[in-house]
Amino acid sequence: MGMSQLRMGRVRAAVCGVILVVGGISVPSLAGSATAAPPMAADGGRDGRQHDVIANLFEWNWPSVADECVHALGPAGYGGVQVAPPQDSLMRTQAVDPPVLHPWWEVYQPVDYQLTSRMGTEAQFRAMVATCRAAGVKVYVDAVINHMTGQGEVSYGGVHYTHFAYPDYGVADFHHAPADCPTAGGIDDFNNFLQVTKCELLGLADLRTESDHVRATIAGYLNKLIDMGVSGFRVDAAKHIGEVDLAGLEALLHRTLDGTRPFLALEVFPGGPGKLAPAAFEGVGSLLGFDFAYQVHDAFKSYPPNATGNITDLAVFGEAAGLLPADRTLVFVENHDTERNGSTLSYKDGATNILATEFMLARGYGRPQVYSSFTFTGNDDSPPSDAGGFITNTVCGAAWTCLDRVTGVANMVGWHNTVGGAQLANWFDDGVNLIAFSRGNRGWIALNNHADAQTVTVQTGLRRGTYCDVIHGTVHNGACSGPTVVVDAHGRATVTVPGKDAVAIDVDSLVRG
Repeated sequence: MGMSQLRMGRVRAAVCGVILVVGGISVPSLAGSATAAPPMAADGGRDGRQHDVIANLFEWNWPSVADECVHALGPAGYGGVQVAPPQDSLMRTQAVDPPVLHPWWEVYQPVDYQLTSRMGTEAQFRAMVATCRAAGVKVYVDAVINHMTGQGEVSYGGVHYTHFAYPDYGVADFHHAPADCPTAGGIDDFNNFLQVTKCELLGLADLRTESDHVRATIAGYLNKLIDMGVSGFRVDAAKHIGEVDLAGLEALLHRTLDGTRPFLALEVFPGGPGKLAPAAFEGVGSLLGFDFAYQVHDAFKSYPPNATGNITDLAVFGEAAGLLPADRTLVFVENHDTERNGSTLSYKDGATNILATEFMLARGYGRPQVYSSFTFTGNDDSPPSDAGGFITNTVCGAAWTCLDRVTGVANMVGWHNTVGGAQLANWFDDGVNLIAFSRGNRGWIALNNHADAQTVTVQTGLRRGTYCDVIHGTVHNGACSGPTVVVDAHGRATVTVPGKDAVAIDVDSLVRG
Protein backbone atom coordinates (compact mmCIF):
# COMPACT_ATOMS: atom_id res chain seq x y z
CA MET A 1 0.00 0.00 0.00
CA GLY A 2 1.13 3.55 0.11
CA MET A 3 3.75 3.82 2.75
CA SER A 4 6.28 6.27 3.84
CA GLN A 5 9.20 4.04 3.16
CA LEU A 6 10.96 1.21 4.77
CA ARG A 7 14.27 2.64 5.82
CA MET A 8 16.10 -0.32 4.33
CA GLY A 9 17.94 1.28 1.44
CA ARG A 10 17.75 -1.14 -1.49
CA VAL A 11 16.20 -4.11 0.31
CA ARG A 12 13.68 -5.84 -1.92
CA ALA A 13 11.89 -7.92 0.65
CA ALA A 14 8.77 -10.05 0.81
CA VAL A 15 6.66 -7.43 2.45
CA CYS A 16 3.81 -5.23 1.25
CA GLY A 17 3.71 -1.57 0.33
CA VAL A 18 2.37 0.35 3.30
CA ILE A 19 2.38 3.62 5.15
CA LEU A 20 4.12 4.08 8.40
CA VAL A 21 2.23 5.09 11.46
CA VAL A 22 5.07 7.00 13.05
CA GLY A 23 7.48 7.39 10.22
CA GLY A 24 7.56 5.78 6.85
CA ILE A 25 7.73 2.35 5.23
CA SER A 26 7.34 0.46 2.05
CA VAL A 27 6.75 -3.28 2.19
CA PRO A 28 5.70 -6.17 -0.14
CA SER A 29 3.66 -9.47 0.19
CA LEU A 30 0.41 -11.48 -0.73
CA ALA A 31 -1.51 -14.80 -0.96
CA GLY A 32 -3.35 -17.04 -3.35
CA SER A 33 -5.65 -19.56 -4.92
CA ALA A 34 -7.51 -18.56 -8.06
CA THR A 35 -10.81 -17.09 -9.19
CA ALA A 36 -10.16 -16.43 -12.83
CA ALA A 37 -10.38 -12.69 -13.13
CA PRO A 38 -10.13 -11.72 -16.78
CA PRO A 39 -6.70 -10.59 -17.96
CA MET A 40 -6.38 -6.86 -18.35
CA ALA A 41 -7.59 -5.56 -21.66
CA ALA A 42 -5.81 -2.86 -23.59
CA ASP A 43 -8.24 0.04 -23.55
CA GLY A 44 -9.25 1.16 -27.00
CA GLY A 45 -9.68 4.83 -27.78
CA ARG A 46 -12.34 6.55 -29.82
CA ASP A 47 -10.07 6.29 -32.86
CA GLY A 48 -9.89 2.50 -32.48
CA ARG A 49 -6.24 2.56 -31.41
CA GLN A 50 -4.68 1.28 -28.23
CA HIS A 51 -5.11 3.73 -25.35
CA ASP A 52 -3.90 1.81 -22.32
CA VAL A 53 -1.23 4.10 -20.78
CA ILE A 54 -2.12 5.34 -17.29
CA ALA A 55 -0.74 8.54 -15.79
CA ASN A 56 -0.22 8.22 -12.03
CA LEU A 57 -0.81 11.76 -10.73
CA PHE A 58 0.26 11.00 -7.20
CA GLU A 59 -1.51 13.23 -4.66
CA TRP A 60 -2.63 15.84 -7.16
CA ASN A 61 -5.84 17.49 -5.97
CA TRP A 62 -9.07 16.87 -7.88
CA PRO A 63 -9.28 20.17 -9.81
CA SER A 64 -5.67 19.72 -10.96
CA VAL A 65 -6.33 16.14 -12.12
CA ALA A 66 -9.37 17.32 -14.09
CA ASP A 67 -7.37 20.09 -15.71
CA GLU A 68 -4.57 17.67 -16.63
CA CYS A 69 -7.05 15.26 -18.23
CA VAL A 70 -8.41 18.01 -20.47
CA HIS A 71 -5.21 19.83 -21.39
CA ALA A 72 -2.49 17.16 -21.27
CA LEU A 73 -3.57 13.54 -20.82
CA GLY A 74 -6.46 13.39 -23.26
CA PRO A 75 -4.65 15.22 -26.08
CA ALA A 76 -1.51 13.07 -25.63
CA GLY A 77 -3.48 9.82 -25.85
CA TYR A 78 -3.32 8.62 -22.24
CA GLY A 79 -6.10 6.13 -21.61
CA GLY A 80 -6.30 6.48 -17.85
CA VAL A 81 -5.29 8.39 -14.75
CA GLN A 82 -4.58 6.92 -11.32
CA VAL A 83 -5.54 9.19 -8.44
CA ALA A 84 -4.78 9.22 -4.71
CA PRO A 85 -7.02 7.49 -2.13
CA PRO A 86 -10.17 9.66 -2.04
CA GLN A 87 -11.61 8.49 1.28
CA ASP A 88 -11.51 10.52 4.49
CA SER A 89 -8.26 9.92 6.39
CA LEU A 90 -6.16 10.66 9.43
CA MET A 91 -5.26 14.32 9.93
CA ARG A 92 -2.26 14.74 12.20
CA THR A 93 -2.45 17.56 14.73
CA GLN A 94 1.15 17.45 15.96
CA ALA A 95 4.36 17.48 13.92
CA VAL A 96 6.17 14.78 15.88
CA ASP A 97 7.71 11.45 14.88
CA PRO A 98 8.26 12.41 12.11
CA PRO A 99 8.45 16.19 12.50
CA VAL A 100 6.13 16.78 9.52
CA LEU A 101 2.59 17.92 10.32
CA HIS A 102 0.93 16.52 7.20
CA PRO A 103 3.13 13.81 5.66
CA TRP A 104 2.02 12.39 2.33
CA TRP A 105 1.07 9.07 3.95
CA GLU A 106 -1.83 10.51 5.92
CA VAL A 107 -4.14 9.52 3.06
CA TYR A 108 -3.15 5.87 3.52
CA GLN A 109 -4.75 5.74 6.97
CA PRO A 110 -8.54 5.70 6.35
CA VAL A 111 -11.03 6.85 8.95
CA ASP A 112 -14.29 7.09 7.02
CA TYR A 113 -15.37 6.17 3.48
CA GLN A 114 -16.86 9.61 2.90
CA LEU A 115 -15.10 11.43 0.07
CA THR A 116 -13.69 14.34 2.03
CA SER A 117 -9.92 14.20 1.65
CA ARG A 118 -6.75 16.22 1.32
CA MET A 119 -7.42 16.27 -2.43
CA GLY A 120 -10.85 17.85 -2.21
CA THR A 121 -14.57 17.32 -1.66
CA GLU A 122 -16.93 14.67 -3.00
CA ALA A 123 -18.38 17.23 -5.43
CA GLN A 124 -14.89 17.98 -6.75
CA PHE A 125 -14.13 14.26 -7.06
CA ARG A 126 -17.35 13.62 -9.00
CA ALA A 127 -16.62 16.56 -11.29
CA MET A 128 -13.06 15.33 -11.87
CA VAL A 129 -14.22 11.83 -12.85
CA ALA A 130 -16.82 13.22 -15.26
CA THR A 131 -14.32 15.67 -16.77
CA CYS A 132 -11.63 13.04 -17.27
CA ARG A 133 -14.07 10.57 -18.82
CA ALA A 134 -15.30 13.27 -21.20
CA ALA A 135 -11.65 13.82 -22.21
CA GLY A 136 -11.28 10.09 -23.00
CA VAL A 137 -9.33 9.35 -19.82
CA LYS A 138 -10.59 6.65 -17.44
CA VAL A 139 -10.11 7.11 -13.71
CA TYR A 140 -8.46 4.49 -11.47
CA VAL A 141 -8.52 4.94 -7.70
CA ASP A 142 -5.86 3.96 -5.17
CA ALA A 143 -7.96 1.86 -2.77
CA VAL A 144 -6.82 1.43 0.84
CA ILE A 145 -8.93 -1.47 2.10
CA ASN A 146 -6.61 -3.63 4.22
CA HIS A 147 -6.64 -1.49 7.35
CA MET A 148 -7.66 1.74 9.01
CA THR A 149 -5.38 3.95 11.14
CA GLY A 150 -2.47 3.55 13.50
CA GLN A 151 -2.43 6.93 15.19
CA GLY A 152 -4.31 10.18 15.67
CA GLU A 153 -7.89 10.90 16.68
CA VAL A 154 -9.46 13.17 14.05
CA SER A 155 -9.91 13.04 10.26
CA TYR A 156 -9.94 15.63 7.48
CA GLY A 157 -13.72 15.27 7.50
CA GLY A 158 -13.87 16.09 11.21
CA VAL A 159 -14.57 12.52 12.34
CA HIS A 160 -13.24 11.52 15.77
CA TYR A 161 -12.13 7.92 16.20
CA THR A 162 -10.03 5.49 18.19
CA HIS A 163 -7.83 2.63 16.96
CA PHE A 164 -10.73 0.14 16.71
CA ALA A 165 -13.77 2.45 16.50
CA TYR A 166 -14.79 4.21 13.27
CA PRO A 167 -18.09 5.23 11.67
CA ASP A 168 -18.24 1.94 9.72
CA TYR A 169 -16.37 -0.45 12.02
CA GLY A 170 -16.11 -1.59 15.63
CA VAL A 171 -13.79 -3.83 17.64
CA ALA A 172 -15.19 -7.06 16.16
CA ASP A 173 -14.31 -5.92 12.63
CA PHE A 174 -10.56 -6.13 13.23
CA HIS A 175 -7.96 -8.83 13.79
CA HIS A 176 -6.53 -9.01 17.30
CA ALA A 177 -3.67 -10.74 19.10
CA PRO A 178 -3.50 -13.45 20.24
CA ALA A 179 -6.89 -14.66 19.00
CA ASP A 180 -6.11 -13.99 15.32
CA CYS A 181 -2.50 -12.87 15.22
CA PRO A 182 0.17 -15.21 16.71
CA THR A 183 2.53 -12.35 17.65
CA ALA A 184 2.19 -9.48 20.08
CA GLY A 185 0.20 -7.73 17.35
CA GLY A 186 2.65 -6.76 14.62
CA ILE A 187 4.23 -8.66 11.73
CA ASP A 188 7.54 -10.20 12.80
CA ASP A 189 7.98 -12.46 9.75
CA PHE A 190 6.89 -11.14 6.35
CA ASN A 191 7.23 -14.65 4.91
CA ASN A 192 4.60 -16.02 7.33
CA PHE A 193 1.17 -16.02 5.70
CA LEU A 194 -0.79 -15.94 8.96
CA GLN A 195 1.18 -12.96 10.27
CA VAL A 196 1.03 -11.10 6.97
CA THR A 197 -2.75 -11.39 6.67
CA LYS A 198 -3.89 -11.36 10.32
CA CYS A 199 -1.42 -9.10 12.17
CA GLU A 200 -1.11 -5.33 12.07
CA LEU A 201 1.10 -3.87 9.39
CA LEU A 202 3.08 -1.10 11.07
CA GLY A 203 0.52 -0.74 13.81
CA LEU A 204 -2.39 -0.14 11.41
CA ALA A 205 -5.71 -1.56 12.61
CA ASP A 206 -6.10 -4.67 10.41
CA LEU A 207 -9.57 -5.21 8.95
CA ARG A 208 -11.19 -8.64 9.26
CA THR A 209 -11.62 -8.97 5.49
CA GLU A 210 -12.91 -12.53 5.80
CA SER A 211 -16.01 -11.06 7.51
CA ASP A 212 -19.19 -10.61 5.45
CA HIS A 213 -19.84 -7.27 7.15
CA VAL A 214 -16.37 -5.93 6.40
CA ARG A 215 -16.51 -7.15 2.81
CA ALA A 216 -19.94 -5.60 2.28
CA THR A 217 -18.75 -2.28 3.75
CA ILE A 218 -15.64 -2.14 1.57
CA ALA A 219 -17.63 -3.19 -1.51
CA GLY A 220 -20.15 -0.45 -0.76
CA TYR A 221 -17.34 2.12 -0.86
CA LEU A 222 -15.80 0.75 -4.05
CA ASN A 223 -19.18 0.40 -5.76
CA LYS A 224 -20.00 4.00 -4.95
CA LEU A 225 -16.84 4.99 -6.82
CA ILE A 226 -17.61 2.63 -9.71
CA ASP A 227 -21.11 4.06 -10.02
CA MET A 228 -19.58 7.54 -10.22
CA GLY A 229 -17.56 6.43 -13.24
CA VAL A 230 -14.37 4.98 -11.76
CA SER A 231 -13.00 2.18 -13.98
CA GLY A 232 -10.81 0.29 -11.54
CA PHE A 233 -8.46 0.29 -8.58
CA ARG A 234 -4.87 0.03 -7.47
CA VAL A 235 -5.34 -2.20 -4.42
CA ASP A 236 -3.00 -1.03 -1.70
CA ALA A 237 -1.35 -3.64 0.56
CA ALA A 238 -3.08 -6.42 -1.41
CA LYS A 239 -0.65 -9.04 -0.08
CA HIS A 240 -1.89 -8.32 3.45
CA ILE A 241 -5.49 -8.92 2.44
CA GLY A 242 -4.79 -12.29 0.84
CA GLU A 243 -6.01 -13.79 -2.41
CA VAL A 244 -9.14 -15.48 -1.02
CA ASP A 245 -10.46 -12.33 0.65
CA LEU A 246 -9.63 -10.24 -2.41
CA ALA A 247 -11.56 -12.65 -4.61
CA GLY A 248 -14.51 -12.47 -2.23
CA LEU A 249 -14.47 -8.67 -2.44
CA GLU A 250 -14.10 -8.66 -6.20
CA ALA A 251 -17.21 -10.81 -6.56
CA LEU A 252 -19.25 -8.04 -4.90
CA LEU A 253 -18.17 -5.27 -7.27
CA HIS A 254 -20.44 -3.71 -9.89
CA ARG A 255 -19.60 -3.51 -13.57
CA THR A 256 -18.16 -0.16 -14.64
CA LEU A 257 -19.94 2.45 -16.74
CA ASP A 258 -17.83 1.06 -19.60
CA GLY A 259 -19.68 -2.25 -19.22
CA THR A 260 -16.57 -4.11 -18.03
CA ARG A 261 -15.40 -5.64 -14.79
CA PRO A 262 -13.30 -3.10 -12.84
CA PHE A 263 -9.58 -3.27 -13.55
CA LEU A 264 -7.59 -4.31 -10.47
CA ALA A 265 -3.86 -3.73 -10.05
CA LEU A 266 -2.65 -5.44 -6.89
CA GLU A 267 0.26 -4.22 -4.79
CA VAL A 268 2.20 -7.43 -4.21
CA PHE A 269 5.92 -6.95 -3.82
CA PRO A 270 8.21 -9.68 -5.25
CA GLY A 271 9.39 -12.34 -2.85
CA GLY A 272 7.53 -14.44 -0.34
CA PRO A 273 6.72 -18.13 -0.56
CA GLY A 274 3.59 -19.92 -1.74
CA LYS A 275 0.44 -17.91 -1.06
CA LEU A 276 2.56 -14.78 -0.59
CA ALA A 277 4.13 -14.94 -4.06
CA PRO A 278 2.89 -12.49 -6.73
CA ALA A 279 1.99 -15.39 -9.04
CA ALA A 280 -0.55 -16.58 -6.46
CA PHE A 281 -2.63 -13.47 -7.16
CA GLU A 282 -2.83 -13.67 -10.93
CA GLY A 283 -6.29 -15.19 -10.67
CA VAL A 284 -7.65 -12.07 -8.95
CA GLY A 285 -6.19 -9.25 -11.01
CA SER A 286 -3.12 -7.69 -12.53
CA LEU A 287 0.01 -7.05 -10.47
CA LEU A 288 2.15 -3.98 -9.97
CA GLY A 289 5.38 -4.53 -11.93
CA PHE A 290 8.00 -4.04 -9.24
CA ASP A 291 10.16 -6.65 -10.96
CA PHE A 292 10.03 -4.58 -14.16
CA ALA A 293 11.05 -1.40 -12.31
CA TYR A 294 13.97 -3.15 -10.61
CA GLN A 295 15.32 -4.59 -13.89
CA VAL A 296 14.99 -1.24 -15.64
CA HIS A 297 16.82 0.50 -12.80
CA ASP A 298 19.66 -1.98 -12.92
CA ALA A 299 20.00 -1.67 -16.69
CA PHE A 300 19.95 2.13 -16.82
CA LYS A 301 21.76 2.94 -13.59
CA SER A 302 22.88 -0.22 -11.77
CA TYR A 303 25.22 -0.27 -8.79
CA PRO A 304 26.98 1.55 -7.26
CA PRO A 305 24.86 4.72 -7.15
CA ASN A 306 25.30 6.85 -10.28
CA ALA A 307 26.83 4.02 -12.31
CA THR A 308 25.84 4.13 -15.97
CA GLY A 309 24.42 0.62 -16.26
CA ASN A 310 24.28 -1.35 -19.48
CA ILE A 311 20.98 -1.14 -21.33
CA THR A 312 22.01 -3.74 -23.89
CA ASP A 313 21.11 -6.25 -21.17
CA LEU A 314 17.51 -5.41 -22.12
CA ALA A 315 17.90 -7.49 -25.29
CA VAL A 316 16.42 -10.30 -23.18
CA PHE A 317 13.42 -8.89 -21.38
CA GLY A 318 9.89 -9.52 -20.16
CA GLU A 319 8.79 -13.04 -19.40
CA ALA A 320 12.00 -14.35 -21.01
CA ALA A 321 13.89 -12.48 -18.28
CA GLY A 322 11.72 -13.86 -15.50
CA LEU A 323 9.18 -11.03 -15.25
CA LEU A 324 5.46 -11.47 -14.63
CA PRO A 325 3.17 -12.32 -17.56
CA ALA A 326 2.82 -9.24 -19.78
CA ASP A 327 -0.99 -9.36 -19.73
CA ARG A 328 -1.00 -9.42 -15.93
CA THR A 329 1.27 -6.53 -15.00
CA LEU A 330 0.98 -2.77 -14.65
CA VAL A 331 4.54 -1.61 -15.24
CA PHE A 332 6.21 1.57 -14.04
CA VAL A 333 9.68 3.06 -13.70
CA GLU A 334 9.00 4.39 -10.19
CA ASN A 335 6.17 4.92 -7.72
CA HIS A 336 5.73 6.82 -4.47
CA ASP A 337 7.38 4.12 -2.34
CA THR A 338 10.25 3.13 -4.60
CA GLU A 339 11.31 6.69 -5.40
CA ARG A 340 11.84 7.14 -1.67
CA ASN A 341 13.52 3.86 -0.76
CA GLY A 342 15.96 3.97 -3.69
CA SER A 343 15.00 0.62 -5.22
CA THR A 344 14.15 2.23 -8.57
CA LEU A 345 14.89 5.32 -10.58
CA SER A 346 13.17 8.59 -9.67
CA TYR A 347 12.79 12.17 -10.85
CA LYS A 348 16.11 12.84 -9.09
CA ASP A 349 17.83 10.79 -11.82
CA GLY A 350 16.87 13.43 -14.37
CA ALA A 351 17.49 12.47 -18.00
CA THR A 352 18.07 8.81 -17.10
CA ASN A 353 14.58 8.60 -15.59
CA ILE A 354 13.03 10.17 -18.69
CA LEU A 355 14.96 7.81 -20.96
CA ALA A 356 13.82 4.76 -18.96
CA THR A 357 10.21 5.96 -19.15
CA GLU A 358 10.52 6.28 -22.93
CA PHE A 359 11.88 2.72 -23.05
CA MET A 360 8.88 1.50 -21.04
CA LEU A 361 6.47 3.12 -23.50
CA ALA A 362 8.36 1.70 -26.48
CA ARG A 363 9.07 -1.85 -25.39
CA GLY A 364 5.53 -3.24 -25.52
CA TYR A 365 5.59 -5.25 -22.28
CA GLY A 366 2.77 -4.90 -19.75
CA ARG A 367 0.46 -1.94 -19.32
CA PRO A 368 2.58 1.22 -18.85
CA GLN A 369 2.10 3.76 -16.10
CA VAL A 370 3.82 7.17 -16.13
CA TYR A 371 4.46 8.68 -12.70
CA SER A 372 4.10 12.40 -11.90
CA SER A 373 4.26 13.75 -8.36
CA PHE A 374 5.83 16.34 -6.08
CA THR A 375 9.47 16.93 -5.24
CA PHE A 376 10.74 16.18 -1.75
CA THR A 377 13.77 16.48 0.49
CA GLY A 378 12.69 14.33 3.42
CA ASN A 379 10.90 11.08 2.74
CA ASP A 380 7.86 12.10 4.81
CA ASP A 381 7.45 15.53 3.20
CA SER A 382 3.95 16.78 2.52
CA PRO A 383 2.86 17.62 -1.00
CA PRO A 384 2.37 21.39 -1.46
CA SER A 385 -0.56 22.18 0.84
CA ASP A 386 -2.30 24.97 2.72
CA ALA A 387 -2.06 25.40 6.49
CA GLY A 388 -4.82 22.84 7.04
CA GLY A 389 -3.06 20.14 5.01
CA PHE A 390 -5.33 20.40 1.96
CA ILE A 391 -3.26 19.97 -1.20
CA THR A 392 -3.00 23.05 -3.38
CA ASN A 393 -3.27 23.17 -7.17
CA THR A 394 -0.43 21.58 -9.13
CA VAL A 395 2.01 24.03 -10.70
CA CYS A 396 4.56 22.11 -12.74
CA GLY A 397 8.13 23.15 -12.00
CA ALA A 398 10.18 23.19 -8.84
CA ALA A 399 7.51 21.70 -6.55
CA TRP A 400 5.81 19.27 -8.96
CA THR A 401 7.51 16.95 -11.47
CA CYS A 402 5.05 16.64 -14.35
CA LEU A 403 6.75 13.78 -16.20
CA ASP A 404 3.52 13.05 -18.06
CA ARG A 405 3.95 16.39 -19.91
CA VAL A 406 7.61 16.06 -20.95
CA THR A 407 7.64 16.22 -24.76
CA GLY A 408 9.44 12.92 -25.31
CA VAL A 409 7.25 11.09 -22.79
CA ALA A 410 3.93 12.59 -23.92
CA ASN A 411 4.73 11.96 -27.58
CA MET A 412 5.87 8.41 -26.83
CA VAL A 413 2.38 7.75 -25.47
CA GLY A 414 1.10 8.50 -28.96
CA TRP A 415 3.92 6.36 -30.45
CA HIS A 416 2.91 3.52 -28.11
CA ASN A 417 -0.70 3.83 -29.26
CA THR A 418 0.34 3.90 -32.92
CA VAL A 419 2.48 0.76 -32.83
CA GLY A 420 -0.15 -1.17 -30.87
CA GLY A 421 0.68 -4.85 -30.62
CA ALA A 422 3.34 -4.88 -33.36
CA GLN A 423 6.18 -7.24 -32.52
CA LEU A 424 9.69 -6.18 -31.56
CA ALA A 425 12.03 -6.28 -34.59
CA ASN A 426 15.28 -4.91 -36.01
CA TRP A 427 17.13 -4.98 -32.69
CA PHE A 428 20.51 -3.22 -32.64
CA ASP A 429 22.88 -2.49 -29.78
CA ASP A 430 26.48 -1.41 -29.35
CA GLY A 431 27.16 -3.93 -26.57
CA VAL A 432 27.31 -1.20 -23.96
CA ASN A 433 24.69 1.52 -23.64
CA LEU A 434 22.89 2.16 -26.91
CA ILE A 435 19.95 0.15 -28.22
CA ALA A 436 17.57 0.54 -31.14
CA PHE A 437 14.58 -1.47 -32.28
CA SER A 438 11.38 -1.24 -34.26
CA ARG A 439 7.88 -2.38 -33.46
CA GLY A 440 7.12 -4.18 -36.71
CA ASN A 441 6.89 -1.58 -39.47
CA ARG A 442 4.91 0.86 -37.30
CA GLY A 443 7.59 2.64 -35.28
CA TRP A 444 11.30 2.75 -34.48
CA ILE A 445 13.33 4.10 -31.56
CA ALA A 446 16.98 4.45 -30.49
CA LEU A 447 17.90 5.01 -26.83
CA ASN A 448 21.35 6.23 -25.82
CA ASN A 449 22.39 5.77 -22.20
CA HIS A 450 25.94 6.99 -22.93
CA ALA A 451 26.82 10.44 -21.63
CA ASP A 452 27.88 11.58 -25.11
CA ALA A 453 26.18 11.50 -28.52
CA GLN A 454 26.32 8.35 -30.67
CA THR A 455 25.88 8.10 -34.45
CA VAL A 456 24.60 4.85 -35.95
CA THR A 457 23.23 3.57 -39.24
CA VAL A 458 20.47 1.05 -38.62
CA GLN A 459 17.45 -0.69 -40.11
CA THR A 460 14.24 1.03 -38.98
CA GLY A 461 11.65 -1.22 -40.59
CA LEU A 462 9.79 1.86 -41.87
CA ARG A 463 9.21 2.85 -45.49
CA ARG A 464 11.20 5.54 -47.25
CA GLY A 465 10.53 9.12 -46.17
CA THR A 466 11.33 11.96 -43.81
CA TYR A 467 9.96 11.55 -40.32
CA CYS A 468 9.57 13.85 -37.34
CA ASP A 469 11.61 12.79 -34.30
CA VAL A 470 8.77 12.66 -31.77
CA ILE A 471 11.14 12.74 -28.79
CA HIS A 472 12.02 16.32 -29.65
CA GLY A 473 9.22 17.54 -31.90
CA THR A 474 5.56 17.25 -32.82
CA VAL A 475 3.86 17.02 -36.19
CA HIS A 476 1.37 19.81 -36.83
CA ASN A 477 -0.23 20.52 -40.20
CA GLY A 478 2.29 18.25 -41.90
CA ALA A 479 5.34 19.99 -40.44
CA CYS A 480 7.69 18.94 -37.63
CA SER A 481 8.53 21.30 -34.79
CA GLY A 482 11.84 19.51 -34.15
CA PRO A 483 14.55 17.49 -35.92
CA THR A 484 13.75 14.92 -38.59
CA VAL A 485 15.02 11.45 -39.57
CA VAL A 486 15.50 10.42 -43.20
CA VAL A 487 14.77 6.75 -43.96
CA ASP A 488 16.12 5.49 -47.30
CA ALA A 489 14.53 3.12 -49.79
CA HIS A 490 15.91 0.13 -47.89
CA GLY A 491 14.46 1.24 -44.56
CA ARG A 492 17.82 2.35 -43.19
CA ALA A 493 18.61 5.61 -41.44
CA THR A 494 21.71 7.30 -40.08
CA VAL A 495 20.95 9.08 -36.83
CA THR A 496 22.88 10.90 -34.14
CA VAL A 497 21.35 10.25 -30.74
CA PRO A 498 22.29 12.82 -28.08
CA GLY A 499 23.75 11.61 -24.80
CA LYS A 500 21.17 10.35 -22.29
CA ASP A 501 18.47 10.81 -24.90
CA ALA A 502 16.47 9.07 -27.59
CA VAL A 503 15.24 9.44 -31.17
CA ALA A 504 11.90 7.96 -32.23
CA ILE A 505 9.74 7.92 -35.35
CA ASP A 506 6.51 6.20 -36.34
CA VAL A 507 4.18 5.95 -39.30
CA ASP A 508 2.18 8.94 -38.06
CA SER A 509 5.26 11.16 -37.90
CA LEU A 510 5.95 10.96 -41.65
CA VAL A 511 6.22 14.53 -42.95
CA ARG A 512 7.48 13.82 -46.50
CA GLY A 513 7.19 10.58 -48.45
